[in-house]
Amino acid sequence: MLIQRLSILGVGLIGGSLARALKQAGQCGEVIGCGRNLANLQEGISLGVIDHYTTDPAEAVKAADMVIVAVPLGTMAKMFGAIRDSLSPDAIITDVGSAKATVVEDARRQLGNHLPRFVPGHPIAGTEKSGVAASFAELFEHRRVILTPLPETDPQATAKVVKMWQYTKAEVIEMAVTHHDEVLAATSHLPHVLAYTLVDTLAQLETRTEIFRFAAGGFRDFTRIASSDPTMWHDICVANCEAIVKMIECFSQELTQLTTAIKQNNSDYIYQVFNRAKMARDKFNS
Repeated sequence: MLIQRLSILGVGLIGGSLARALKQAGQCGEVIGCGRNLANLQEGISLGVIDHYTTDPAEAVKAADMVIVAVPLGTMAKMFGAIRDSLSPDAIITDVGSAKATVVEDARRQLGNHLPRFVPGHPIAGTEKSGVAASFAELFEHRRVILTPLPETDPQATAKVVKMWQYTKAEVIEMAVTHHDEVLAATSHLPHVLAYTLVDTLAQLETRTEIFRFAAGGFRDFTRIASSDPTMWHDICVANCEAIVKMIECFSQELTQLTTAIKQNNSDYIYQVFNRAKMARDKFNS
């Protein structure tokens, strides 16, 4: 068995799904959940996702050989500080945050001698739902998990985290911290910003009732991610602001050019944009 005692700090969609997948693979013994929402933790017990729970992070990590930090980015530093003195010497710590630079900074400041046992990570998986009830064992199957180990990271710690994710049937790759944040700003963070902004814009129109009443499948597909956890995505925007702003500015320039083309009835330009986008999307989806 790969993990004897798994501690999950933040038993939501990601943490809960990881526990389910590892239990299903027979690679995890006891699972300790930690969080502030008692009802969510109790539901985790009733669903069989976790075996025990506590609201005290220091208590949750005692004797754990693997610690998963699945809390919002804005609380990472506080969480690292809360568990530092209770970690077993051989405990491995990893996270699931969508932006890595700020997590690494927090870890350097807070984890002290445990830093070599920290393996920054990010599973590229999820839904717009949250909470342990939304978790399911198959969430990571055929999805990618990005690890961004540091120069100080113990290679054995990295190897164990790689194995852990492989048991969920995910594809594990390694990437530099800065490159990760740039890539995710384009492929994940910008789309969420656009979806939230579109829904918020339409919700403020006088005709919003009719707009949402007659919205078809395309609108639902495009805006589905605007139902994601606002706290989590607020923290991501704050944490990865430089890369996200760069992508917003790039997109804004392209949108301005398309707006001009539509105003001027520039049929060729409009078609070229749409056709290039279709070919790129079809190639990506193949």
